[in-house]
Amino acid sequence: MDFSADSLSHIYEMIGPAGVVLVLVAIFALYISVWQIIYMTAVWRNFKRDFLDLERGRDRCLRDIDPKRANPLIRIIYEIVKTHGDHSDDIRAEVGYLFHRNFKRVTNGLYWLKLISVIAPLLGLLGTVWGMIDVFQHMSDMSKANADVLASGIWEALITTVMGLVVAIPTLMAYYYLMLKLRGFHIEAIEHSYRALEVVRKLRAGKAGVKADIAENDSIH
Repeated sequence: MDFSADSLSHIYEMIGPAGVVLVLVAIFALYISVWQIIYMTAVWRNFKRDFLDLERGRDRCLRDIDPKRANPLIRIIYEIVKTHGDHSDDIRAEVGYLFHRNFKRVTNGLYWLKLISVIAPLLGLLGTVWGMIDVFQHMSDMSKANADVLASGIWEALITTVMGLVVAIPTLMAYYYLMLKLRGFHIEAIEHSYRALEVVRKLRAGKAGVKADIAENDSIH
């Protein structure tokens, strides 16, 4: 226990407050990235599974939908079909609004990742400048400059700069990967909305034709 406490104390002396903040920021960025990847993968898998019913001519995924619990992509298509029907001139704008509303948590997470990728190097630079100030202050208190002490102090001060870059680079990569995936979702939502409207129109036309045949047969008999 004492060894562990001493180790933590030594690490804190090396990285300083800025380094501690960077560690916490890195944990937060990792949590957001993992959650986003798992969530978006599950959304896409469930969407492809459920939407096949609609493409086979069955509208179960739109009739039995629970707006509060359904797949967000299915919710978007459901709202498009429900709201527009035959009036689908402005599908893209409507999908854009519904996409923002249904994926608000995802977009907020992406904003956080973008912010972390920007502030992480700045936090690392802050820690380095802070460490350099401390090093030169100690050097000024010494009667004779010592190159080894100066080199050791500068080395420790630069650790936070490295930490900031180590946090920022993977975070920025995760941000762009997830952003491209989300844009793909947007494109798929627009495309499948048009397809859903077409399928629903065919279903309604088929039902209307059946009703017309039944009415015609009744009139004959």
